[in-house]
Amino acid sequence: MPVMTGSRHHAIDYVELTVTDLAAAKRFYAEAFGWEFTDHGPAYAGIRGAEGGPEVGGLALDGQPPRPGGPLVLLFSDDLDRTLGAVEAAGGRVTQGPYAFPGGRRFHFADPSGNELGVWAER
Repeated sequence: MPVMTGSRHHAIDYVELTVTDLAAAKRFYAEAFGWEFTDHGPAYAGIRGAEGGPEVGGLALDGQPPRPGGPLVLLFSDDLDRTLGAVEAAGGRVTQGPYAFPGGRRFHFADPSGNELGVWAER
């Protein structure tokens, strides 16, 4: 996921859809909605709207059925470590990370109801 411009601290910033066949998913969304994609390797494609523009989401090749609860919602953070601490202090459970990716760092967490979300930062 590349660096976003205009990202706001703790705002919903990106949505990921897990897919079992990346080529088929890209073909479907391109044909159905005119979406365009930026390939970030064999297992990930960033989603841009029909008019291009910045990435607003991604297709993640998982090989598994889509995650329970649907798409992964990602929030942006100005300070990933501080946000991680706040999530844990509020009762969230970190499920992945923090880890590096091409656009910065991120982690995933489960809220008290079990919904999985992610938070990313540029560094």
